[in-house]
Amino acid sequence: MAKGARRPASPFAGKLDLFFHAEVAYVASRSTSLHTLREIRLISPFDAAAVPFANVFLCGYFAELTDLSTESGNPSPEMFGLLTRAIEHLRTKAASMRALEHFENEFCRVLGVLDETSHPLVAIETYCGKIPASRASAVRFLDA
Repeated sequence: MAKGARRPASPFAGKLDLFFHAEVAYVASRSTSLHTLREIRLISPFDAAAVPFANVFLCGYFAELTDLSTESGNPSPEMFGLLTRAIEHLRTKAASMRALEHFENEFCRVLGVLDETSHPLVAIETYCGKIPASRASAVRFLDA
């Protein structure tokens, strides 16, 4: 979270939105999780209006799953790379069960929680404590 970043008069307007890929410079607050944004360099916007709803829902599930598995403030380059590749894929390709299952398998591989005997959903639930509800919404859109 960053103070004032989404205000219309903000110098960051149009650079910070859902699934945008950007480099961000900020000053961390000592007392709260609300930090001061200093600079944003937009690398790749995500035009949610230009992709099917199923793609947006799948991106949301991937982001929620990534959020559950990572600790705030601690970099996780491999997880970031996986999420970035998934969003880039869904920017141009149709959402599918194959894409969802591939992400879940790679997610488990990155975390080191999947073996030949377990199913990715079991491994995810064991590691994260739950399967995000957004998965069911994404699957409903995929089946439609």
